[in-house]
Amino acid sequence: MPVSIAALFCLVVAISDGDTLTARCGLPAAAYQIKVRIAAIDAPESRQAYGTQARKNLLQLCLRQRARIEPLDQDAYGRSVANVRCGSTDVASAQVRAGLAWVYTPYARQHPYLAPLQRQAKARGMGLWAQRRPVAPWTYRHRYLRRVAV
Repeated sequence: MPVSIAALFCLVVAISDGDTLTARCGLPAAAYQIKVRIAAIDAPESRQAYGTQARKNLLQLCLRQRARIEPLDQDAYGRSVANVRCGSTDVASAQVRAGLAWVYTPYARQHPYLAPLQRQAKARGMGLWAQRRPVAPWTYRHRYLRRVAV
């Protein structure tokens, strides 16, 4: 991951799902919280197969850990889209390597190291790749979450 002057050093205080966390940043007297969507990956939704495992893995990697957050963009929900390291671990790589997230190719150009990790996880049948026909989260959201909202 390239070094950025705009990197934040924070404490992870909550995990929403396999690709989203909340961190407390800044000095104690002026601390603020940010919600962060991990860049270049898309983890299964909470009610989707392997959604719970993806969240648990992110909990183990990051909860109550110091995180280096390198904001890249903001998504439609107001979350900061960022590269995230918890301790010395690149979180996107860890989730993909464990088979607990897909590489989200529309946004993965700056993360060419993720595609080989996904191929390896798939070849080994890791995590969600143990399923016969895993459903990508973007397909799941389109098929199932839209029905609930209507």
